Amino acid sequence: MLSTIASYFGTFKAGENGAVSTFQFEYLTTLGLAAIVIFLGRAIVKRSRFLRKYAIPAPVVSGIIFSVVISCIKAAGIIGFTFDTKIMKDLCQNLFFLCVGYGFSTSLIKKAGGKLVMMIAVAAVVLITLQDILGVVVGNAIGLNPLLALQCSSSSMSGGVGTASAFGPIFEKMDPSMGEGMATTVGVAAATMGNIMGSLIGGPVAAYLITHHNLKSDPNDKPESAASGKLPSLNNERMITAFAMSLLFAALGMPIYMILDNIPMISMPKFIGCLFAGAICRNVCEAAGVDTHVPEFDAIEHMFLELYLALVLMTIDITKLAPVAGQMGIILLAQAIFMAVFAIFVSYNMFGRDYGAAVMAGGNCGWGCGSGPNAVANEKAIMDEYGYHNVAWVLYPSWAVICDDIYNPIFLSIFSNFV
Repeated sequence: MLSTIASYFGTFKAGENGAVSTFQFEYLTTLGLAAIVIFLGRAIVKRSRFLRKYAIPAPVVSGIIFSVVISCIKAAGIIGFTFDTKIMKDLCQNLFFLCVGYGFSTSLIKKAGGKLVMMIAVAAVVLITLQDILGVVVGNAIGLNPLLALQCSSSSMSGGVGTASAFGPIFEKMDPSMGEGMATTVGVAAATMGNIMGSLIGGPVAAYLITHHNLKSDPNDKPESAASGKLPSLNNERMITAFAMSLLFAALGMPIYMILDNIPMISMPKFIGCLFAGAICRNVCEAAGVDTHVPEFDAIEHMFLELYLALVLMTIDITKLAPVAGQMGIILLAQAIFMAVFAIFVSYNMFGRDYGAAVMAGGNCGWGCGSGPNAVANEKAIMDEYGYHNVAWVLYPSWAVICDDIYNPIFLSIFSNFV
């Protein structure tokens, strides 16, 4: 009777040879749990002045709590819970970045200025290069294989799970003595920890810069959807149209992704194609005089960001980090400290030494230790507390991630052969 009831919510697999039994929740139940994580995170942050002051994203707070509880249950040998999230995480990430790209109007580049665009690119290149040098130096000092050290450097930090997964097999072929799957395991584990680190240090870094330099947001700097001063009116027809447009534009991102992913020496994530598609379609719509549905795209962007972060953080299996926690932990600690120092003393100064620069420095911690969505989540939490900044919100995450995804694989390929 109980097994029949349980089958409606997921799949139970009995443990064999002493292994812990597992239960995988099906996707609708998984989404329901993600909704609880979102509600819980918002409730916790709403009641915590500390979390608001240091701009910790709400889904990160509750997602970590959820994953710790689940991991403790597994570690105690009771049962291991897993979740059907593959398709939903992919959908959320790609539609989110499509919407980010959709905000990338040519008028924004003119407003930001060519100097800032160039400084963001230079900062990304410098950060990635120094992350790999630092990783190899620290790895050498503690006796870690330099290729595994690289998996704890820009491969997983700036590159995230996707780049770390892509370079794992490459590094294993370069040095078969490390064992099959070892580089991939270390890279994915490092990227998982990086997601947490980037989410936790970005807000405090920006809060420090804002308070230390007494920075203020411009009250006239508002989201495009609110620039007219009128409350955006969302209705069924406009939301359905905008959602259909987002799905169509995301599909148009696939041929762009195909072209970029087949460039030699470069491994591109799918969401970059969606990001480019969003930017191209937005400017084509503007040139053709088509209604761009900006308020609706803004709503879609925020919904999928919250859901994506909840799904990622709640499904982290902390128990998998135990076998590689020692040497990997030393390098990751060094990377986290370096990222905070880099954001405060390099990024902030290069980006203009103003409020927007502080917000972008917080975003830098997000993608520099985790991923593009982490950068946006950091910036959203910072702006929710201290005020909006349009260039930081729309331009920085998308442009920084593009620079990262072009330079990082190239440098990793060259530097790994050198070390």
